[in-house]
Amino acid sequence: MSDIQAVRPLNAPAVSPRVLVTATAVVAGLLLLAYLVAFDQGAVSQSGMFLHELMHDGRHLLGVPCH
Repeated sequence: MSDIQAVRPLNAPAVSPRVLVTATAVVAGLLLLAYLVAFDQGAVSQSGMFLHELMHDGRHLLGVPCH
């Protein structure tokens, strides 16, 4: 007889659907925020100058070139 044992596959930890949906929503929100701050250049914020200036100052704060 051999002392070799059968190798069982590791089971991945279960992730609840609620955690998965929450994580996906958070990542999507952060990507949207990164777009607005870094790449928007005022295309979305046409409704007023406050949002445009806020994002413009955010670009300067993060060191993203904007002009």
